[in-house]
Amino acid sequence: MPEPLDTGRPHPARVYDYLLGGKDNFAADRAAAAEGLKANPNAATAPRQNRAFLRRTVRLLAESGIRQFLDIGTGLPTSPNVHEIAQAVAPSARVVYVDNDPLVLAHARALLTSAPEGRTAYVEANLRDAGTILDAPELLEVLDLRQPVAVLLFAVLHFLEDDADPYAVVGKLMSALPSGSHLVISHITADHDPESWARFAEIMRRQGIGTRLRSQAEVSRFFTGLELLEPGVVPILRWRPEQEPEFTDAQVALYGGVARKP
Repeated sequence: MPEPLDTGRPHPARVYDYLLGGKDNFAADRAAAAEGLKANPNAATAPRQNRAFLRRTVRLLAESGIRQFLDIGTGLPTSPNVHEIAQAVAPSARVVYVDNDPLVLAHARALLTSAPEGRTAYVEANLRDAGTILDAPELLEVLDLRQPVAVLLFAVLHFLEDDADPYAVVGKLMSALPSGSHLVISHITADHDPESWARFAEIMRRQGIGTRLRSQAEVSRFFTGLELLEPGVVPILRWRPEQEPEFTDAQVALYGGVARKP
């Protein structure tokens, strides 16, 4: 059953959209973002750099031969989307988007515009429900889970508090996929500016958006049993940058990594 659209309560996808300069958000989302920015003005820098990390990693995987992508926690359409990046390299690439915000569902048509040779689909589900995602008919019509899949978890795992057992969620996703599959993660951290990012996380929690800051070691744990690509789990600004970073790790405060299932 789709969740009802609650415009009076902020949602991570819409807060993120606002921080990216988008227009698909409501007063509650803008208010939550404004409070977060008061605590830490760098909260607007991190989403933009996260999109750059997304572009680099998806392009790399497509160039490496990956043709199937599962993007969980998609958020509102922000061009270039995953399918646009992957299909620019390989028009036959297939992409399934997953999110649980009804507004994202309303905009799903923008995510379903595929190159003729490829396919896209949208699944409305929560990251916590890995089994529901993997069994979704929409997913199974597009992805062949007997072939390698890249699971994309961009800036979404920090919305799972420890009681949701996010490590088990990621483990269930990856255990269902064959050798050659990949996992991509970006995750907020307080390692480089504990005070500012702790204030930001606390304000998000008060707004009803759970936010769990994790250390480099905690983020690295998500890749247990996988083969990390160089340079490992590092601040996203340091993950194969295309140019010299203009921001600091404290400003962006996201770790990122890519790993292959052996």
